[in-house]
Amino acid sequence: MNAVAHPTHIVDPGQAARAGAVLTIDLDAIAANYRLLAERAAGAVVAGVMKADAYGLGMARVAPALVRAGCRVFFTAHVDEGIRLRGIVPADSTIYVLHGPPPGTAADFLEHGLTPVLNDPGQVREWSALCARIGRRLAAAVQADSGMSRMGLAPADLAALGDPRDWLAAFDPVLLMSHLACADVPDHPMNARQRLRFDAIRAQFPAMPASLANSSAVFLGPDFHYDLARPGAALYGINPQPGHANPLRQAVSLDARIVQVRTIEAGAAVGYGARYVAEGTRRIATIAIGYADGWLRALSGRGSAYIDGVHVPVAGTVSMDSITLDVTGIPDARLQPGMSVELLGPHQHVDDVAAEAGTIGYEVLTRLGARFERRYVGG
Repeated sequence: MNAVAHPTHIVDPGQAARAGAVLTIDLDAIAANYRLLAERAAGAVVAGVMKADAYGLGMARVAPALVRAGCRVFFTAHVDEGIRLRGIVPADSTIYVLHGPPPGTAADFLEHGLTPVLNDPGQVREWSALCARIGRRLAAAVQADSGMSRMGLAPADLAALGDPRDWLAAFDPVLLMSHLACADVPDHPMNARQRLRFDAIRAQFPAMPASLANSSAVFLGPDFHYDLARPGAALYGINPQPGHANPLRQAVSLDARIVQVRTIEAGAAVGYGARYVAEGTRRIATIAIGYADGWLRALSGRGSAYIDGVHVPVAGTVSMDSITLDVTGIPDARLQPGMSVELLGPHQHVDDVAAEAGTIGYEVLTRLGARFERRYVGG
């Protein structure tokens, strides 16, 4: 596992002293991950997915780092994300909006140079109407549902629209895409089924570039790469194939401050619900982070932290603003108020935390809150 580089200076020492926790984002690691994905994608264009503010890490800093690494195609989920991104990336960058134009918003795409992903007949009609109104064929992607039953034109939608040569003539169709449901499980039969369905759909759109690969599908091999890959979580170090070695660099670290340390005796309870009861004399440290900062309450009683590489378990319930740790055996000199405890870093990856919480790394990353001091290194 690659550790996140630590910053060599702090811009605002006062803010650093006041912050309950410090989130460090390694822009060089994100750029390196992009380059590795581009190599694995075997000649396909590789986009950068910026939805949820670059998975919670801040698109204002992440997007320029990807631009420097060679990225010129981006995806957001919502229109407003795309509008914000347009002011960050070069003018010649392509920005796709995955949810397409909500009713009445097609003109916003034109104004800000955004390319919609058309997911249903209503969006196709609205985009076509805008093109007719301005007398110009505007670019759009078309998403077809290949079996996930979430987004995209279903077989019934395609049938209702009729001959693609007719309705595609109203705009400039620049990409045909679909999305895999089980790409993170390489041998899942759904992957092959969806690829075959996608190929059958492509036969109706023979002139359009195609995209099927998300982060995990980049590692499924050339049959899944097509013309454009669109990784998201892998850029930020989340393992694209759980259970296998992670080839990507860790891009984040999170260190929380110690607020208070106390000694408790056998029988003493800790935290809400008295879920932790000491079986003997224990040392308990309270750190300044909680579920209001996005640290999952599901980690109550089963999460972990590290102090100088030594594992310390969560003791009791994760609170809104604080977590209690069993730090028995850690030297007192290392437990002074203001000292830091590692929650993400060289000893604990986002995916490790996710496993303890019974969720996925995506949720851990995107929930990290706004109260941290954020430091960017590299880039």
